[in-house]
Amino acid sequence: MGALDGIGNTPLVELERIHPSNCARIVAKLEWANPTGSMKDRMARSAIQAAVTSGRLEPGGTVVEYTAGTTGISLAFVCAALGYRLHVVFSDAFSDEKRRTMQAFGATVEDVPSGGLGITEQLIKGMITRAGEVAAAPGSWWCDQLNNADAVTGYLPMGEEIWEQTAGRVDAFVHAVGTAHSIHGVGRALRGHGPDVRIVAVEPAESAVLSGGPSGSNRIEGIGIGFVPPLWEPEQVDAIEQVSADDAIAMARRLAREEGLFAGTSSGANVVAALRVAEKLGPGATVATILCDSGLRYLSTIYRGV
Repeated sequence: MGALDGIGNTPLVELERIHPSNCARIVAKLEWANPTGSMKDRMARSAIQAAVTSGRLEPGGTVVEYTAGTTGISLAFVCAALGYRLHVVFSDAFSDEKRRTMQAFGATVEDVPSGGLGITEQLIKGMITRAGEVAAAPGSWWCDQLNNADAVTGYLPMGEEIWEQTAGRVDAFVHAVGTAHSIHGVGRALRGHGPDVRIVAVEPAESAVLSGGPSGSNRIEGIGIGFVPPLWEPEQVDAIEQVSADDAIAMARRLAREEGLFAGTSSGANVVAALRVAEKLGPGATVATILCDSGLRYLSTIYRGV
């Protein structure tokens, strides 16, 4: 058993206090139970193992990636466990806890400045461009998460886990979209068992590009990249919910205080949207969602001063 064997099989819990009595029950995957405290461990292992198997990542090579930090931490963990180097293109728009964690795993971290404008399409595309430049060095492999279909495979087991843990009682799955890999992977697995499971995407209200809105600055780390992800499959989704950053942050804080569940901003957005879906479905139904990562990564941002 090595460190990578700790990925997956995370707990599923039912929310007990934050929703009205006349709505469907809401169950949430506690993805902070993965080794680095995030669901991204699943895709990092899948993407790197596929690159190794195909020969794209050679022994002693360097993995290169642009990241808001969560994927970078998971890649840093997998690289440390397997003996690869990692060069991360990051930004000051994201929490310092993420930067320090990547560095603790041995990653090299460089910044593309945000100019104080937050998470924007321009910032993300600038990070992507810089990562492509770094990856041109000999011995490098660019993970390129937005275009990496191997990442979707890493989330199939999460869908299987949710189905098993609910004994096949899932009426809807609600989840935020960054790369779109996790919603597609989990959704594909769930619909393999129950074709009628409703799949609902979540995006920031401030940058609702999946809904056809304009690109804007966004404060929900890890989702809402400001443009439609290249591997987004709209036909796989039944509806899209828009959640504001203020509502997502408020819900993350409520989860900590009222449910004892300490999570990040995207998790708060997931629960806000899951509540809306649960109210529509009513009693007797089950809505599943994901608490993507630990609130420990956001002590200097959304939990500062609380």
